[in-house]
Amino acid sequence: MSPLRLNGSTSGYSQLDAPAIAGDQTFTLPGTGGTLDRLNRAGNILQVVNATYSTQASSVTSTFADTGLSASITPTASTSKILVMAHQSGCGKGERDTRVQLRLLRDSTVISLFEKWAAANGSTPDNFVGTCSICYLDSPATTSSVTYKTQFNSTLNLGTTYVNVDGSVSTITLLEVAA
Repeated sequence: MSPLRLNGSTSGYSQLDAPAIAGDQTFTLPGTGGTLDRLNRAGNILQVVNATYSTQASSVTSTFADTGLSASITPTASTSKILVMAHQSGCGKGERDTRVQLRLLRDSTVISLFEKWAAANGSTPDNFVGTCSICYLDSPATTSSVTYKTQFNSTLNLGTTYVNVDGSVSTITLLEVAA
């Protein structure tokens, strides 16, 4: 199949070559009011990754532990930004004077301590606050795979804290944004 060539109004041309794959392909041009956008234009979303996790986890120490919520993405350009939207569900404490802290990591690097006081209410037991969330625009400056995850702890080492209580579903969504 020969290429389709569109001549410019004064000079030059744009050429559309046939794909190097078998089967029929359809290419639709926008109407008179539309525009044909380039994929790598600044602000365009280049890819989306989503993951969920719903296994309950608990902690009785101030040492941060993985919640189980994580997702990986491989940026197509080192200049891309990654918009991370994490919603950690079923957050709370079971007893005593403690609270839940949550943080977001890129691989092993902490990039945000996004919750410091979840479920804090003094020594009153059983305080569950539901979902703690973060929306964070990161600049990983790589084209290698990166993993984003959440971690939690029991801040004061005095009582048990929880995430994903009773199988509540946590989500993490990663959007690669062209720079």
